[in-house]
Amino acid sequence: MAVALDHVVVWIIVGLLAGSLAGLVAKGEKRGFGLWNNLALGLAGALVGGLLFRLLGLLPGLERVTISLRDVVAAFTGSLLVLLVLWWRGKSTHPAP
Repeated sequence: MAVALDHVVVWIIVGLLAGSLAGLVAKGEKRGFGLWNNLALGLAGALVGGLLFRLLGLLPGLERVTISLRDVVAAFTGSLLVLLVLWWRGKSTHPAP
């Protein structure tokens, strides 16, 4: 499965949106985790969500190079999954006293 440059550009734009939304949901603040952290979270989420949704065949049409609601949903879901994994990993490395 080859990923074209135009897909990467769309994932960056959608990732920034999704990372900001995930930061808003997770922290309850308009700023989220800050611009760069939101962008990193969104990019990771766009990658995870885009690949996961493609593998599972959810929301067909993700292969089109458009910025649509289905792209944002996939990236937002991926961002939440990334946050969940980070939270779980942090919880398992720092056991409660």
